[in-house]
Amino acid sequence: MKKIKLLLLSLFLSAASYAAEQKTAEAIVPSQPGLGLSQTEILIILLLLFALVLLFVSLTLLNAFKVMYQEQLNPTKYSGPVKEEALDYDSWLKQKTIKPSLWAKLLSLKPIEEEKNLVIDHSYDGIKELNNPVPAWFNFLFFGTMIFAAGYLFYYHIGGYGDLQDKEYENEMAKAQVEKASYLEKSANTIDESSVKFDNTPTVLADGKTIFNTNCVVCHGDKGQGVIGPNLTDDYWLHGGGINNVFKTIKYGVPEKGMISWEKNLNPKQISAVANFILSLKGSNPAGAKAPQGEKYEAKDLKDNEMKAAKDSVNQADVTKK
Repeated sequence: MKKIKLLLLSLFLSAASYAAEQKTAEAIVPSQPGLGLSQTEILIILLLLFALVLLFVSLTLLNAFKVMYQEQLNPTKYSGPVKEEALDYDSWLKQKTIKPSLWAKLLSLKPIEEEKNLVIDHSYDGIKELNNPVPAWFNFLFFGTMIFAAGYLFYYHIGGYGDLQDKEYENEMAKAQVEKASYLEKSANTIDESSVKFDNTPTVLADGKTIFNTNCVVCHGDKGQGVIGPNLTDDYWLHGGGINNVFKTIKYGVPEKGMISWEKNLNPKQISAVANFILSLKGSNPAGAKAPQGEKYEAKDLKDNEMKAAKDSVNQADVTKK
C-alpha cells in the first residue's frame, strides 16, 4: 500500500514540475490565436484532467485491494441455506403485507379479505349490503368547495377586495370608452375626400372655427363673407359644394387662383373639422358679403354625408358583420 501511495505522490510532483516548465516556455513562445488559450495551456489542462482520472482510478483500486486484503486475513465463513417450512396459502397470505395503491386510497377501496367487516347486519333474499366508505376524492372535493365558497365570500362580499359584476361592467365600459376614443383618434387621420362625413357636433365645429380663424380669415373674412376669396355662406360654389368637395378643395388647394394646398399643414382630422365649420356658415348672411360666384350646389342625399354616431354597445349582429 505504501508503494501505491508513493507512486501517486511522484505522479503529482512530476505533473507540477512539468507545468512549471511549460509556464517558463510560455514566456518565450507567443500565444497562438484560437479559443483564447495557447497550446501550452491546453496541454496543461489535459494533463490535469488525466491526473484527476488517474487519481480516481487509483483510489478505486486501492479500496478494492483493501477489501481483498482484509478478506484474505479474515475470510468470511460459508453458511449454507436455511431450510424453512412450507406454508399453506392462508398462512402465507397473512404474512404478506400489501400496501394499498394510490388508486385504492383515492377510491377508498378495501381488500376482499376485509369484506366481512363491511357487511351491514340486514339482508334481503340472501343479498347483503356493504357499508362502503365515501371515496377520499369526493371528500376532498366536497370540503374543497366549502373552503372555496368561504374564501369567495370573504374576498368579494366581506373584505371588498374584488370587484362585483356591476363594478366589473362599469370598468369594462370605461375601458371601452378609452379604446373607442383611441380608435376614433387613429381613424380620423385616415379620412380622405371620399370617406369624409358631415359632422356638426359642437366639438368639431369649435375646432374648425379655431383653424378657420388662424388660417382662412385673410382670404375669406372672419365670418366667411369673402375678401380675396369667394363668399362661403351662400349656396354657390366655384369647385363644388358638399363635404366631399370642400374637403378636397382645402386639401389640394387651387394654385391657379392663389389658394395653397393645406395637406402638409393640416392633418385629415383638422381638414375635416374646418370643412364642416365652413358648411355650418351656410345661410348666416353676414354683412358685406361678396356676390355669389360659381354654380348653385344642391346635395342629392344629405344623409349620405352625415357622420354616423358611434354606438356605445355591440350587439350580435355587429359581431357577425365584423
